[in-house]
Amino acid sequence: MPLSLSLGLAMALFAVGLHAIAASRRASCTRQVYGVSLAVCIILLGMALAHLLGGRTPITLTLPIGLPWLGAHFRLDALSAFFLIVVNLGGAVASLFALGYGQHEQAPERVLPFYPAFLAGMNLVLLADDAFTFLFVWEFMSLSSWALVMAHHREPANARAGYLYLVMACFGTLTLLLAFGLLAGPNGGYDFAAIRAAQVTPGAAALVLALALAGAGSKAGLVPLHVWLPLAHPAAPSHVSALMSGVMTKVAVYGFIRIAFDLLGEPAWWWGGLVLALGGITAVLGVLYALMQHDLKRLLAYHTVENIGIIFIGLGLALAFQTNHMYANAALALTAALFHIFNHSLFKSLLFLGTGAVLTATGERDMERLGGLIHPMPWTALAFLIGAAAISALPPLNGFVSEWLTFQAILASPELPQWPLKFLVPAVGALLALSAALAATCFVKAFGITFLGRPRSPAAAEARETDRYSLVALFALATLCLLAGILPGLVVDGLSPVVGMLNGSTRLTAQSSQPWLTLVPVVDVKSSYNGLLVLLFMAFSGIVAALLIHRFASAVARRGPAWDCGFPEASPATQYTAGSFAQPIRRVFGSVVFQARERVFMPPPGDSRAARLEVELRDPVWERGYAPIVAAVVALSSRFNAFQYLTIRRYLSLVFGALVLLLLGMVLWR
Repeated sequence: MPLSLSLGLAMALFAVGLHAIAASRRASCTRQVYGVSLAVCIILLGMALAHLLGGRTPITLTLPIGLPWLGAHFRLDALSAFFLIVVNLGGAVASLFALGYGQHEQAPERVLPFYPAFLAGMNLVLLADDAFTFLFVWEFMSLSSWALVMAHHREPANARAGYLYLVMACFGTLTLLLAFGLLAGPNGGYDFAAIRAAQVTPGAAALVLALALAGAGSKAGLVPLHVWLPLAHPAAPSHVSALMSGVMTKVAVYGFIRIAFDLLGEPAWWWGGLVLALGGITAVLGVLYALMQHDLKRLLAYHTVENIGIIFIGLGLALAFQTNHMYANAALALTAALFHIFNHSLFKSLLFLGTGAVLTATGERDMERLGGLIHPMPWTALAFLIGAAAISALPPLNGFVSEWLTFQAILASPELPQWPLKFLVPAVGALLALSAALAATCFVKAFGITFLGRPRSPAAAEARETDRYSLVALFALATLCLLAGILPGLVVDGLSPVVGMLNGSTRLTAQSSQPWLTLVPVVDVKSSYNGLLVLLFMAFSGIVAALLIHRFASAVARRGPAWDCGFPEASPATQYTAGSFAQPIRRVFGSVVFQARERVFMPPPGDSRAARLEVELRDPVWERGYAPIVAAVVALSSRFNAFQYLTIRRYLSLVFGALVLLLLGMVLWR
């Protein structure tokens, strides 16, 4: 019954999309679409929670649609239930935010029909239980999200982003198609139950893993397949950006987990090393590129790349431990990865929605034209600050717990017997530590430049607080970030069925029985964490410090004007900017990572024009990996373009020659 109802609710979302096609120009359609989407997501969220926490056995269903000999198979198990929670929690909050934000949409007819279809596609991917159904709904999810990216297609940047996203989506689908073809084998067992029972040769398994990394990694944002993500995510409306960055990337991670941990069988030791290396490189490059951005949405998009890297570090560790039958350590690594999946969906959705509120109030995404928004938008600033602290892995918020668990799994790596892994895991741990430090630096920049200081433009000076629907959505996510940080044991226990399913029934010990809500992933003498005590200590320290300052310092304080740095009545343009904040990092990594070029324009004496600093950053992955391919395709297509100008005689000659070659090939083959 829960599976049938879930499929029915997904179909209801399709029906809402069809209704929006006819009624999208009506003023009431916005609230109808987002209101129904909110209700459906809440119901699906409740059903997934009930299935996961109730310890129910997997439910399967086969429908007589799809391929005639196969049908459409669907399955609800612990893994799909967890990701259904992630998808529908994000969908519910984004829909609530859109009830207010959507009223400002200039072209709702380009968004409303595809939004519920996008939600339906993500839900169906998680329920699919055969290769054909999985790929069909995967492609539907990609196409509906592409339509949302192209909502403002008249802007050249958005059109380019949509084109690149479509190309990468097709590439990802193709690689997954090849992966499932290898898994099905010569017998053509395309349902997942038959794939689990089949035996895959080591060579085929290695190729499947590489194809799964390429297919799922291109959708999730793994380096070097990330190039579309910082373009497409900012191009979409803000509530859609929250879904794409906070939710859709997790559906891609689900695809990799389903293949690597559920369908592929026993892993080889080097699988974990490969996934670890890709995760570490992705995390560092993602945060470095995020630091260089002035556009808030592009900054957040690059940070998605970083957090996907952190998730894959945990998954790589789990594969390495499983190879060596160290299932207790594998359970720790899997818990860390799944916890970070849940955490990232919360704080990344919060930050994208907060950016949407700023965009609605000011019409600006460029941090250089913002500033001082904490005064007209105090509630948005508070919610954004909580999200920034969470993504920076600061206690007592949720981001700290999952990264701390990942470090605990890394500390268990000396027990691995393979020497390459003994060297690789500490190196990846160092990359993880570097990315965490740079993430904190990046969000000090994002919050400080955007909300503190003085307004740098009339739009920032005239900003007003966002609507109530948006504020409720923001603080719902902020509250969940805090609760998951101070009550991590409850989340770990909720993840236990998923970890047991993927890890040979081995999972972490139950955390609910620990005193004072303490999280003890290994043993208490080695590692433990109590988010509640950290919160109480921080609150107590802050209150005591405030009382002491007001009691003893206020009486002797001298009041006077703040130091003006020698520039009285300074312009807001002389404040510390996003570019100046990133300058030290750019100087350190510029020549290697960014290929940065700085040009200083200094006007001659008597010229009243202002001096100007121009900074050019390049993506070496694009220029060395993708640009040559693009150039080759353009050159080849220009040569083939001559075929459309041939005469009828030449066309007939080409057809005759092709037939002759085919006949010769058939004769030689026999």
